[in-house]
Order: sequence, then C-alpha cells, then structure tokens
Amino acid sequence: MGGGPKKPVNIFKMQLGDDPREVINWKLWFAVFSFGIMGAARGIDEGLISGTFNSTNFKHLLGFDELDDVALANVKGNVSAMVQIGSVGGALLAFLTADRLGRLWATRVLCSLWVLGIAIFMANNGNLGAVYAGRFIAGLGIGQTTVVAPVYISEIAPKSVRGLATCVFAGSVYIGIMLAYFASWGSSLHIDKKTQTSWLVPTSIHLMFAGIIFVLSFFNKESPRYLIKKGKMEHAIQNLTRIRGLPETDPYIVHEIHEIKRSLAEEQEATMGQGFGGLLREMFLQPNNFYRIYLGLGSQLLSQWSGAQSITIYAPDMFALLGTKGQNEKLFATAIFGVVKFVASIMCALFLVDVIGRKRSLSIGIILQAISMAYVAAFLTAVPNIDEDTEFTPAQKHASTGAIVMIYISGFGWAMGWNSIQYLLNAEIYPLRIRAISSSMVMCFHFVNQYGNSRAVPQMLLPTSDGGLSPAGTFWLFTAITLMGLFWAWWFIPETAGLSLEQMDYLFTLKWWKIGVWGRKQAEITVADEDDRYNSGKVGGLGEKGEEVETVGEVGAEKRV
Repeated sequence: MGGGPKKPVNIFKMQLGDDPREVINWKLWFAVFSFGIMGAARGIDEGLISGTFNSTNFKHLLGFDELDDVALANVKGNVSAMVQIGSVGGALLAFLTADRLGRLWATRVLCSLWVLGIAIFMANNGNLGAVYAGRFIAGLGIGQTTVVAPVYISEIAPKSVRGLATCVFAGSVYIGIMLAYFASWGSSLHIDKKTQTSWLVPTSIHLMFAGIIFVLSFFNKESPRYLIKKGKMEHAIQNLTRIRGLPETDPYIVHEIHEIKRSLAEEQEATMGQGFGGLLREMFLQPNNFYRIYLGLGSQLLSQWSGAQSITIYAPDMFALLGTKGQNEKLFATAIFGVVKFVASIMCALFLVDVIGRKRSLSIGIILQAISMAYVAAFLTAVPNIDEDTEFTPAQKHASTGAIVMIYISGFGWAMGWNSIQYLLNAEIYPLRIRAISSSMVMCFHFVNQYGNSRAVPQMLLPTSDGGLSPAGTFWLFTAITLMGLFWAWWFIPETAGLSLEQMDYLFTLKWWKIGVWGRKQAEITVADEDDRYNSGKVGGLGEKGEEVETVGEVGAEKRV
C-alpha cells in the first residue's frame, strides 16, 4: 500500500493518461449516461412546447384560435414560461433533496414530479388552469435535473474527463430538443392535426425519459463525496472503488479519499460546524466563495439573455420571421436546427472542453453566436415585416437563406459555448460543503432568467406600435448582450480544465480582479508545489510506516503571480 499516484499527475495535459486507465471504465460511463440524459428533460420541453402550442387541436381545445395577436402572444408566453416558474422552485428543492436524501433519491423524487406534472398537462380537457398547473409541477421536477445531474457527474468523474462527462448533460439537452422537434414534425405529417393525438403523442416523450431515468437510478451507486460529507466513510470507499475499477488499497483511491476528507475538514473548520447560517456566511462572506457565486450568477444572466434560448423555444416562429413558409416547412427547419445543436454539443464534449479548455471553447462559441445574431438583426432591419405573403427579390431570398444558416451557426456557437459552460462551471467550482446549495441557488437564477426571457420574447417580437421591440430590435439587443458576455467571460472566468474538484480552491487565492486572467497560473504554481511535497512523502499520502500524513494547509500559497 503506497502513497498517492504511481507517478506524478500532470494535470495540465488534457489526456486520459493523466489518470490510471482503469478509471475510464464502463461503470463510469454507465453512471454518466444515467445521469447525463437528465438534460433531455429541459430539451424535450423546449423543443415541444412551441409545436404543441401551434397545434390546431391544442389551440381549438383551449380557445386560443379566437385570440388576437397581442393576447395570443401573452398567453403563449405564460404557457411556455410556466415550466420555468416551476423550475425555480425545483432548483431550490434540489438543495434539500440532494443534500438530505442523496443524489440517487433526489433523482427518483424529481422523476415522480416530472411524470405527475406531464400527466396533468396531457389530461387538461380544455382547462387552461390544468395546463398551467401541470407545467408548473413538471417544472418542479425538471428544475431539479440541472442541479442533481451535473453535481453527481462532477463528483464521480476523474478530472481528466470531467469536462467530457459533464457535457453529456448539456449534450442531452439537444437529444431532447432534437427528438422533440422531429416528433412534432413527424406528427404534423402523419397524424390528423384536428385530433388530440397530434400533440399528445409527441408530449409522451416526457413520460418515456422520466421512466428510463427513474429505473436507471436503481442501478447506480451514490456519490462517494456525498457519503463522505455524511460521515459514511466505508460506504464511500466501496462506491469509489466500484466506479474507479480499482481496489481500495490502490494508491489512487487512497489519495483521492484523502483529498476529499482534507478538503471537507478544512471547510468545516473554517465554519466551525455551524448550521444553515454558517453555510450562508461561507457562501457570501468568504471572498473566494462569493466570487464563485458571482461567476455562477453572471454566467446565467449573460447566457440566458444572449438570445439562443429564445431561438430554441420559439424556433418555428423564428424561422417564420426569416421567410420560411408553411407549418411543415417551419417544423422541418426546426428539426434540422436540433440536429445542428446536437452535433455541436458532441463536438464540444469530445474535442473541446477537455482539449482546448473551457475558456477557449466558450470564447469561440460566443464569437460565432455574436456574428450570427448581428447578421440576423441586419437582415431583419433591411427586410422588415416579413409574413406568409411576403415575396422576396432574388437578393432578398439569398439574404434570407443566409439568415437561416446564421440561426444554425448561432445554435452551434451556443452549444459549444454558453450552454455547455453554464452547467460545467456551476458543477465544478464550489467546495463540497456548499456545492449543492450554491448550485441550487444559481440554477434558481437560471430559471428566473429563462422565465423572464421566454415570457418577454413574444412581446419583444411585436411591432413597436404594439409595445414591442420589433424582430430587428430584439436581435440587436441579443447581439449587444452576447458581445458583453464575451468581454465578461474573458476577463472574469478562470480556466478550470484538468483540476480536481478539491484543487479548484487554488484558482481563487488571488484578488478578485486577477482571478479570471491569472488564476490559472496561480493554480499551476500551487499544484506543482503540492506535487513536489506529495512525491517527497510530506503531503497527502502515506508515511514510511504506512500511516496517513496530513496535508499542511494550502501549500504553495506563498507564491503569487
């Protein structure tokens, strides 16, 4: 039984060889898949609701076909946003379920709420109140997925593939979107639009995914980090050895368990074992933790108002704005949009976040998104008031095609940038003691912004004479916010790729205005110093007689960039 890894771990090479090859095994990927597909919950809803709302039967059943444009935009915003309202409560509830019941039972609770809400929605029988209630209850379940899944995945994944593993969740959003888009399109082609089955069949995808996730939760192990936090050390070691595919005496397991214990002990010592008030003080009164909260909230604000989420939710309407005619044609263009976003998320997960790093991937994605938004805004400014009867000149037709392509490119940029990073960053930067509550709070803010965005966009797209910004004004606003996000991300977000969850602390030891640009360099210095001490047998390993050696505070903290 030796001390620490068999060889020094170079965390700055994005290769699987940084960890023992045994840890990259089918049990890990099964767990990642089981929790990663929770991302489909949001994707399915975002992809279905616009098609459902535009269904002839759904509109007739609820009397929407008798409303004028302004009233219809108002009701559409309410129906679409009700899941976001419920998700705010769901994200708050996730803190209690994930920390009190554990990550596995939290999953079962959210699946039950998700199914209950969708069942009420599907059985509305023309009652708008049932539509609102069902979507709100479903939101209570869907909102929890954004906390439970990324936190669980980040806690079980080795650092060399944590970005890839967590991006499975973000990528699953697009699996949900893609399946929902194609279900709506297929339904419009093969099911009578005047029957309830035209929207009930696509909506049933919710029930399928919730059932699959519920069943898979019984074939997975609880997070070892959660178990250590609850004092269940033996159980934690058993689960970690199963997930890593290594015996509990392996130096890698010994070192990882020690690092988790050390980090948790330092957090508890800093707060003197205080209760909920201590958690809040730790979150908001410790400068390094408050900066992490600031990163989480800032990334949600700028990403949600960059416009990409609005395009996802109201995709058929957005394509109509650019000259796509006919319901089937709009749904087909929307389905292709889902494929583009899915492919982009896969590319990001496999080749970018753990290869070129989170920050570069985010910057490239935002730049693509900004260029696309600016083009669409310019096109809508040059060719305003497009509707079903608009006839384009040849030049306008080419420009319209270009705008549609730009919508696809914006989706690629969003999947590559903000959408992946907003979950990954929120899952990996917080200390273990406050990880669930911090992630929960930030996801509440996520859904508050998503609610405001999805509720406001139908009104924003209205002409200025009806109190809106007009389509062109809306896209110019999205362009401006996207560019603001590019500057903010470059200056304030540090690179986290290749660091273990316990090593995240080293990014936040500098002054707040230095962290984004120089925090990574500081972490390199600290980790290199820690590795030197570790390999000499002085830190975080086992002594000559096999006894565990305590870590000496924050090593390398005296070195500053």
